[in-house]
Amino acid sequence: MLRAAVWCVRVIGYVLIGLLTFLEPPAGHRGATAQTVAYALIGVGVAAWAVIDLGPAPERRHPRALAAALTLTAAAAGFGAAAAGGGTSLIAYAAVALIAAGTDLPLTPALTVGAVSLLAIEVGGVLFDQGIGTLVGLPLLLVVGLVTGRNRLAYRVQAEQSAALLEQYQQLRAEQRRADVLDERTRIAREIHDVLAHSLGALGIQIQAARALLSDGQDPQRALEVLATAQRMAGDGLVETRRAVQALRTDTRPLGEELAESAAEHRERHRVPVDCQVTGPPVALSPEATVALLRTAREALVNCAKHAPGQPVTITLVHRPERLRLSVANPVGPAAGGGAAAAPLSTADMGYGLTGMRERLLLAHGTLTAGRDSDGWTVTAEVPVGPNQGPSTRADTERPTR
Repeated sequence: MLRAAVWCVRVIGYVLIGLLTFLEPPAGHRGATAQTVAYALIGVGVAAWAVIDLGPAPERRHPRALAAALTLTAAAAGFGAAAAGGGTSLIAYAAVALIAAGTDLPLTPALTVGAVSLLAIEVGGVLFDQGIGTLVGLPLLLVVGLVTGRNRLAYRVQAEQSAALLEQYQQLRAEQRRADVLDERTRIAREIHDVLAHSLGALGIQIQAARALLSDGQDPQRALEVLATAQRMAGDGLVETRRAVQALRTDTRPLGEELAESAAEHRERHRVPVDCQVTGPPVALSPEATVALLRTAREALVNCAKHAPGQPVTITLVHRPERLRLSVANPVGPAAGGGAAAAPLSTADMGYGLTGMRERLLLAHGTLTAGRDSDGWTVTAEVPVGPNQGPSTRADTERPTR
């Protein structure tokens, strides 16, 4: 639509220039004849130009055909304008053709169109004995038209590049939003996994204990107590599951208080000694790191109950200026040492507990080690604190898991 409107203006301009040319013809029969022929050639060139411009898409145009049409139009207009009289207005069409050449043609064809047009003006000026104003002034108008066309081309290229960059930016934003959604889903899945692994693991141990008591038939009252504890743990697990999704979106209590509460729950559920020690002044810790350490401690407590039932547990939290260390240690149970091997307890979380711990701690730029030492089995997690947080590392995380 816009292109058609432009061509309406060009056609109207062609008619008006014709009126000016023929209403005030130049002196002498030769000048009038030259302008009549030039006007007719301009019409041919404009017709060919319109067919090319309004025809195929710009990328399918033949540059040589467009260059030929513009050369004919500009050269005829320049030659006719050199005859003076009212035909001097023909130079306007030459300038329009040069603007189009600078905009729609590569540099070499555009310069060719300009050179032929300038030559036509100079030849006409010499043939019709024109002064310096015609020989210099009219070519300057064509130079201005060509420079204007090249500037339009540069603006068009810049606009296309800006549009392409904007599209790429929007695509990157869409990919970033998709990645954020996936990260959020992964984070929520990890929260729910940690809660369920802790709750269901402990619940499974209680049910196994109740089953053993009922199978022996020696202490049914103790079995009922164990089942009541299991029921309460199931309710607690549901509550924790509801809270897990908002774990990183709300303020968390100090880590020491959370660990003390987890230690008390483990002591009550499994009737084993649990010592929780916190040393050093509290340090600033991000909510993500706090939740990561808390989930690690709970997962380690579940593993203690699974693999070393009845053994005491020691939880140690050491605050340091640059790093915070959490360790959960327990002696290895009789089944893990010498003597007859006892049937192992089933793993409620399919053996992925330590993997989940590592992934969570890596997100908080922390590390995890787990394995045997002189005192038994120890799980140790460390995270940086304050401004000293650095890139995460996987050093010492490929230790044996249980």
